[in-house]
Amino acid sequence: MIMTNKIKHSNLYLIGPMGAGKSSVGKQLAKQLGMDFYDSDEEIEKSTGVDLGWIFDIEGEDGFRKRETAVLADLTQHANIVLATGGGTVVESANQQMLSERGVLIYLEVSLEHQEPRVVNESRRPALRVKNRQEVLKQLQEERLPIYESLADFKVHTDNRSVRAVTDDIIAWLKEHKK
Repeated sequence: MIMTNKIKHSNLYLIGPMGAGKSSVGKQLAKQLGMDFYDSDEEIEKSTGVDLGWIFDIEGEDGFRKRETAVLADLTQHANIVLATGGGTVVESANQQMLSERGVLIYLEVSLEHQEPRVVNESRRPALRVKNRQEVLKQLQEERLPIYESLADFKVHTDNRSVRAVTDDIIAWLKEHKK
């Protein structure tokens, strides 16, 4: 599904909820396109020396979001990268603007039905360290779906699809819209 018909920059930013496949698809996409791959959550952990859960526990979501924005400000200055963003990256308007102005946003869409099993054993996802995971995932989807939709240059559905199939769709779209 085409959201717009322009390719803005050489950078590709993958947005979407946790469990959509942003890291897996991002690694494959970068490999196939000869680009560098980054995962914003991993970069935050590298820069702080602690895991995301610790940051959320000590600094709360606000502290984490400030760190995330700083990492994005750095990473989006690079050229020729594929960046897998965190599911909540798009909630901050500064991040929305930065990503939109500095690259192509590809929204990896996943249904709640397929998302929940993908994240069930993920201890590094602070938002899911709760008993009511399905309710949290549904609430996050309701809050963030309109943002993902409005920012996306291209959207690809990931339910029941291999990393390779999703990657192939993205590459085909990029080739079709490269100027």
